[in-house]
Amino acid sequence: MSHPIHSLLTPENCTVVFIDHQPQMAFGVASIDRQTLLNNTVGLAKAAKVFNVPVILTTVESESFSGNMWPQLTDLFPGQKHFERTSMNSWEDKAFVAEVERLGRKKLVIAALWTEVCLTFPAIQAMEAGFEVYAVEDASGGTSEAAHRCAMQRIVQAGGVPVTWQQVLLEFQRDWARRETYDAVMKIVLEHSGAYGQGVEYAYTMVHKQPPMGLRHKAEK
Repeated sequence: MSHPIHSLLTPENCTVVFIDHQPQMAFGVASIDRQTLLNNTVGLAKAAKVFNVPVILTTVESESFSGNMWPQLTDLFPGQKHFERTSMNSWEDKAFVAEVERLGRKKLVIAALWTEVCLTFPAIQAMEAGFEVYAVEDASGGTSEAAHRCAMQRIVQAGGVPVTWQQVLLEFQRDWARRETYDAVMKIVLEHSGAYGQGVEYAYTMVHKQPPMGLRHKAEK
Protein backbone atom coordinates (compact mmCIF):
# COMPACT_ATOMS: atom_id res chain seq x y z
CA MET A 1 0.00 0.00 0.00
CA SER A 2 1.43 3.36 -1.04
CA HIS A 3 1.16 6.38 1.19
CA PRO A 4 0.92 9.99 -0.01
CA ILE A 5 3.90 12.24 0.64
CA HIS A 6 2.82 15.23 2.69
CA SER A 7 4.91 18.26 1.80
CA LEU A 8 6.54 20.32 4.53
CA LEU A 9 4.52 22.81 6.51
CA THR A 10 5.11 26.47 5.72
CA PRO A 11 3.56 29.61 7.19
CA GLU A 12 1.75 30.06 3.88
CA ASN A 13 0.17 26.63 3.44
CA CYS A 14 -1.53 25.77 6.74
CA THR A 15 -4.01 26.81 9.40
CA VAL A 16 -3.43 26.08 13.09
CA VAL A 17 -6.51 24.96 15.03
CA PHE A 18 -6.93 24.90 18.81
CA ILE A 19 -9.89 22.85 20.00
CA ASP A 20 -11.24 22.88 23.56
CA HIS A 21 -8.18 23.92 25.55
CA GLN A 22 -10.42 24.65 28.53
CA PRO A 23 -10.10 23.95 32.29
CA GLN A 24 -12.66 21.18 32.58
CA MET A 25 -11.21 19.38 29.57
CA ALA A 26 -7.72 19.68 31.04
CA PHE A 27 -8.94 18.20 34.35
CA GLY A 28 -9.67 14.96 32.51
CA VAL A 29 -6.29 14.65 30.80
CA ALA A 30 -4.17 11.78 32.11
CA SER A 31 -1.89 11.03 29.14
CA ILE A 32 0.51 13.95 29.63
CA ASP A 33 1.54 16.18 32.51
CA ARG A 34 -0.90 19.07 32.40
CA GLN A 35 1.67 21.80 32.98
CA THR A 36 3.69 20.36 30.10
CA LEU A 37 0.53 20.31 28.00
CA LEU A 38 -0.07 24.00 28.73
CA ASN A 39 3.55 24.85 27.93
CA ASN A 40 3.42 23.00 24.62
CA THR A 41 0.09 24.48 23.58
CA VAL A 42 1.23 28.04 24.25
CA GLY A 43 4.50 27.33 22.43
CA LEU A 44 2.53 26.21 19.38
CA ALA A 45 0.32 29.29 19.56
CA LYS A 46 3.35 31.58 19.74
CA ALA A 47 4.82 29.82 16.72
CA ALA A 48 1.66 30.49 14.72
CA LYS A 49 1.65 34.13 15.81
CA VAL A 50 5.31 34.78 14.98
CA PHE A 51 4.85 33.41 11.47
CA ASN A 52 1.44 35.01 10.90
CA VAL A 53 -0.26 31.67 10.37
CA PRO A 54 -4.06 31.90 10.58
CA VAL A 55 -5.45 30.44 13.79
CA ILE A 56 -8.88 29.07 14.63
CA LEU A 57 -9.99 28.97 18.27
CA THR A 58 -12.99 26.87 19.20
CA THR A 59 -14.56 25.86 22.50
CA VAL A 60 -17.36 23.59 23.71
CA GLU A 61 -20.01 24.47 26.29
CA SER A 62 -17.88 27.15 27.95
CA GLU A 63 -20.52 28.44 30.36
CA SER A 64 -22.28 25.21 31.27
CA PHE A 65 -19.37 22.78 31.64
CA SER A 66 -15.90 23.40 30.23
CA GLY A 67 -14.96 26.95 31.24
CA ASN A 68 -13.25 29.57 29.13
CA MET A 69 -10.35 28.78 26.84
CA TRP A 70 -7.03 29.14 28.66
CA PRO A 71 -6.11 32.83 28.99
CA GLN A 72 -2.45 31.99 28.30
CA LEU A 73 -3.66 30.99 24.85
CA THR A 74 -6.33 33.58 24.12
CA ASP A 75 -4.18 36.50 25.29
CA LEU A 76 -1.95 35.84 22.28
CA PHE A 77 -4.87 36.57 19.93
CA PRO A 78 -6.73 39.53 21.46
CA GLY A 79 -10.10 40.22 19.92
CA GLN A 80 -10.14 37.04 17.85
CA LYS A 81 -13.50 35.32 17.49
CA HIS A 82 -13.99 32.02 19.33
CA PHE A 83 -16.24 29.46 17.74
CA GLU A 84 -18.43 28.19 20.57
CA ARG A 85 -20.03 24.79 19.99
CA THR A 86 -22.40 22.28 21.52
CA SER A 87 -21.01 19.44 19.43
CA MET A 88 -18.07 17.32 20.59
CA ASN A 89 -17.03 17.18 16.94
CA SER A 90 -15.94 20.55 15.56
CA TRP A 91 -16.54 19.31 12.03
CA GLU A 92 -20.25 19.07 12.80
CA ASP A 93 -20.34 22.80 13.56
CA LYS A 94 -21.19 24.74 10.41
CA ALA A 95 -19.54 27.98 11.53
CA PHE A 96 -16.27 26.19 12.29
CA VAL A 97 -16.19 24.41 8.94
CA ALA A 98 -17.08 27.65 7.17
CA GLU A 99 -14.06 29.34 8.79
CA VAL A 100 -11.75 26.51 7.72
CA GLU A 101 -13.06 26.81 4.17
CA ARG A 102 -12.85 30.62 4.19
CA LEU A 103 -9.17 30.50 5.08
CA GLY A 104 -8.71 28.11 2.19
CA ARG A 105 -5.62 26.25 3.36
CA LYS A 106 -5.62 22.49 2.85
CA LYS A 107 -3.17 21.68 5.66
CA LEU A 108 -4.71 21.76 9.13
CA VAL A 109 -2.40 21.65 12.16
CA ILE A 110 -4.72 20.59 14.96
CA ALA A 111 -4.28 20.42 18.75
CA ALA A 112 -7.23 19.41 20.90
CA LEU A 113 -8.58 18.11 24.20
CA TRP A 114 -9.38 15.27 24.30
CA THR A 115 -7.37 13.33 21.75
CA GLU A 116 -9.86 10.49 21.46
CA VAL A 117 -12.81 12.76 20.78
CA CYS A 118 -12.15 16.40 19.96
CA LEU A 119 -9.03 15.67 17.91
CA THR A 120 -9.94 12.35 16.30
CA PHE A 121 -13.46 13.15 15.14
CA PRO A 122 -12.74 16.39 13.21
CA ALA A 123 -9.40 15.03 11.98
CA ILE A 124 -11.05 12.09 10.27
CA GLN A 125 -13.86 14.13 8.80
CA ALA A 126 -11.50 16.87 7.63
CA MET A 127 -9.47 14.25 5.78
CA GLU A 128 -12.66 12.85 4.27
CA ALA A 129 -13.37 16.40 3.05
CA GLY A 130 -9.99 16.59 1.30
CA PHE A 131 -7.85 18.33 3.92
CA GLU A 132 -4.47 17.16 5.24
CA VAL A 133 -4.34 16.85 9.02
CA TYR A 134 -1.25 17.27 11.19
CA ALA A 135 -2.15 16.20 14.73
CA VAL A 136 -0.01 17.96 17.34
CA GLU A 137 0.44 15.09 19.75
CA ASP A 138 2.09 16.92 22.64
CA ALA A 139 -0.38 19.82 22.60
CA SER A 140 -3.26 17.34 22.85
CA GLY A 141 -4.21 14.99 25.67
CA GLY A 142 -6.47 12.03 26.33
CA THR A 143 -8.24 10.68 29.39
CA SER A 144 -5.70 7.87 29.65
CA GLU A 145 -2.46 6.86 27.98
CA ALA A 146 -4.34 4.11 26.15
CA ALA A 147 -7.04 6.52 24.96
CA HIS A 148 -4.45 8.96 23.62
CA ARG A 149 -2.34 6.24 21.99
CA CYS A 150 -5.27 4.53 20.29
CA ALA A 151 -6.63 7.87 19.09
CA MET A 152 -3.31 8.87 17.53
CA GLN A 153 -3.04 5.46 15.88
CA ARG A 154 -6.53 5.85 14.45
CA ILE A 155 -5.65 9.28 13.04
CA VAL A 156 -2.47 7.93 11.46
CA GLN A 157 -4.32 4.95 9.98
CA ALA A 158 -6.80 7.38 8.44
CA GLY A 159 -3.95 9.30 6.80
CA GLY A 160 -3.11 11.97 9.39
CA VAL A 161 0.42 13.03 10.30
CA PRO A 162 1.57 13.14 13.95
CA VAL A 163 3.78 16.12 14.82
CA THR A 164 4.99 17.93 17.94
CA TRP A 165 4.72 21.63 18.67
CA GLN A 166 8.47 22.21 18.41
CA GLN A 167 8.61 20.37 15.12
CA VAL A 168 5.98 22.78 13.77
CA LEU A 169 7.96 25.79 15.04
CA LEU A 170 11.20 24.65 13.43
CA GLU A 171 9.46 23.56 10.23
CA PHE A 172 8.16 27.12 9.89
CA GLN A 173 11.62 28.61 10.52
CA ARG A 174 13.55 26.01 8.48
CA ASP A 175 16.60 28.21 7.87
CA TRP A 176 18.53 30.09 10.57
CA ALA A 177 19.36 32.71 7.93
CA ARG A 178 15.71 33.74 8.06
CA ARG A 179 16.57 36.72 10.18
CA GLU A 180 13.14 38.35 10.27
CA THR A 181 11.84 35.61 12.59
CA TYR A 182 15.09 34.33 14.15
CA ASP A 183 14.96 36.36 17.37
CA ALA A 184 11.28 35.62 17.98
CA VAL A 185 11.82 31.89 17.41
CA MET A 186 14.75 31.87 19.83
CA LYS A 187 12.58 33.61 22.41
CA ILE A 188 9.96 30.86 22.09
CA VAL A 189 12.69 28.22 22.40
CA LEU A 190 14.08 29.84 25.53
CA GLU A 191 10.64 30.05 27.13
CA HIS A 192 9.11 26.71 26.11
CA SER A 193 11.68 24.24 24.79
CA GLY A 194 13.10 22.85 28.01
CA ALA A 195 16.58 21.38 27.59
CA TYR A 196 16.90 22.86 24.10
CA GLY A 197 16.16 26.30 25.52
CA GLN A 198 18.70 25.76 28.30
CA GLY A 199 21.29 24.91 25.68
CA VAL A 200 20.53 28.09 23.77
CA GLU A 201 20.81 30.16 26.96
CA TYR A 202 24.15 28.52 27.75
CA ALA A 203 25.46 29.32 24.27
CA TYR A 204 24.29 32.93 24.54
CA THR A 205 25.81 33.57 27.95
CA MET A 206 28.86 31.32 28.15
CA VAL A 207 29.99 31.16 24.52
CA HIS A 208 28.81 34.47 23.07
CA LYS A 209 29.09 36.36 26.39
CA GLN A 210 25.59 37.84 26.16
CA PRO A 211 23.68 38.88 29.32
CA PRO A 212 21.17 36.37 30.76
CA MET A 213 17.75 36.08 29.17
CA GLY A 214 15.97 38.30 31.71
CA LEU A 215 18.44 41.15 31.26
CA ARG A 216 18.27 40.84 27.48
CA HIS A 217 14.49 41.18 27.56
CA LYS A 218 14.71 44.24 29.80
CA ALA A 219 17.17 45.81 27.39
CA GLU A 220 14.79 45.17 24.47
CA LYS A 221 12.04 47.06 26.30
